[in-house]
Amino acid sequence: MTKYVFVTGGVVSSLGKGIAAASLGAILESRGLKVTMLKLDPYINVDPGTMSPFQHGEVFVTEDGAETDLDLGHYERFISARMRKVNNFTTGQIYESVLKKERRGDYLGKTVQVIPHITNEIQDFIVRGANAAWGAETDIAICEIGGTVGDIESLPFLEAARQMSLRLGRGQCAFVHLTLVPYIPSAGELKTKPTQHSVQKLREIGLYPDALLCRADRPIPDDERAKISMFSNVPLDAVISVWDVDSIYKIPAMLHQQGLDEIICETLGLHPPAADLTVWERLTAARENPGAEVHIGMVGKYVDLTESYKSLTEALIHAGIHTNSKVVVDYIDSEDIEANGCAGLEKFDAILVPGGFGKRGTEGKIQAIRYARENGVPFLGICLGMQLAVVEYARDVAGLTGANSTEFEPEALHPVVALITEWQDREGRVERRDSSSDLGGTMRKGAQRVPVKAGTRAHAIYGNEVNERHRHRYEVNNLYAPKLEAAGMVISARTPTENLPEIMELDSHPWFMGVQFHPEFTSTPRDGHPLFSSYVRAAKEFSKKRNGEKG
Repeated sequence: MTKYVFVTGGVVSSLGKGIAAASLGAILESRGLKVTMLKLDPYINVDPGTMSPFQHGEVFVTEDGAETDLDLGHYERFISARMRKVNNFTTGQIYESVLKKERRGDYLGKTVQVIPHITNEIQDFIVRGANAAWGAETDIAICEIGGTVGDIESLPFLEAARQMSLRLGRGQCAFVHLTLVPYIPSAGELKTKPTQHSVQKLREIGLYPDALLCRADRPIPDDERAKISMFSNVPLDAVISVWDVDSIYKIPAMLHQQGLDEIICETLGLHPPAADLTVWERLTAARENPGAEVHIGMVGKYVDLTESYKSLTEALIHAGIHTNSKVVVDYIDSEDIEANGCAGLEKFDAILVPGGFGKRGTEGKIQAIRYARENGVPFLGICLGMQLAVVEYARDVAGLTGANSTEFEPEALHPVVALITEWQDREGRVERRDSSSDLGGTMRKGAQRVPVKAGTRAHAIYGNEVNERHRHRYEVNNLYAPKLEAAGMVISARTPTENLPEIMELDSHPWFMGVQFHPEFTSTPRDGHPLFSSYVRAAKEFSKKRNGEKG
């Protein structure tokens, strides 16, 4: 029977609840348990797919094509289970499901209420998600409840967790609460009162934490831990200090050393083998002892909020670990390049243009791509980055003056990137879309297996086949493929059904690639990712060559 760990947060948001939950999952998995994770989001949006990156950060795409919260990316990086659509649900999805049932008459004319109908639906979603990852019963499902205790939006989820623990009985559910212990410089001390009030609010709801994770900018002394223990009615050994570290991959060891996994196992009546965190220790050691340093310029338009590129920055860190390199990423606003040119790009060992939507800043990205192509700087374009690399090549090499994407210029003279109106999804269903279709339902999303052309750089990296996740509406226009190929662009992978270009590269360049998919979503610290590792190795070679020329 699956057991559940509910992770809640208090005081303020953005304390790292998702990373803490994922780290706990990593420790439990290292003890031989089958672990999966769920994110319960209290907002009314159906999913984060159409939410602004400035508000919500990155949209993480699962293998089955769901647009989900960025915390699912943390889950996949820390545990081996792959996330699916059922691992993330929102208030919007819950109400949508309940209302559909009411319209069908499933409730037999009863008055539909938050309790029991909404809370029952939440519990049904939790159980369904808990047993989806392994194809069999999961040992532990860690359920992260979004928001903070005291938010009106979170109350139905907290109530559902309370009901679930009561219904399942002793030893079936555990509760972990993450709070803030702020340091007040003027007083010269850590303050425990916010944590006390947060736990008090949680207990008013009927939930009693089995462990407290106390976030602070420094380790919390035993005196303050004892004070928190007394006023929160949580045993001292379950008041766990979680301080700021320079790498999130140190957190599993931090939590294990303070016995969090043992507390959870005892609460749930489990007696698995001891934890083996060797892999995390090895990764941390590799990151702290690099043999070289490379500087990558990421040219985008969400540079003020790096959470928008969370999976991508983590993938570059993973590549650094697996190439014995320290990867330093600088974020460059593409609108600054539009205004001031590419003068600031010469300091970088590689240039990357990530995915994105909308016209703003695209010409700056194209200028950066041209700079990388003309100066032999390793370049990687992802999704929109690939499309803009095709636009740049069409304009400046293939002689297609006025080339553009119809996303930005509907009447472009040469629409080298366009909205494909009909395609097959990963289940073989025919999907149709046009410029007026709903934004949330007209993209090519999820994993797709694509053959790779022999003799190309892509083949050297991936082998015969690539299986990566997508999230986009526009495609490279195949009508222009012959002209682009005649001008020297190599299309090294195409979808097997629609023949759509998936990877482009340049033979004439030391390392220049664009990919229509999002490889960052499948990178993990344990395994890295072959594309990013190849890219970082190219940046290392470029750096050596440039430094040799200077010397």
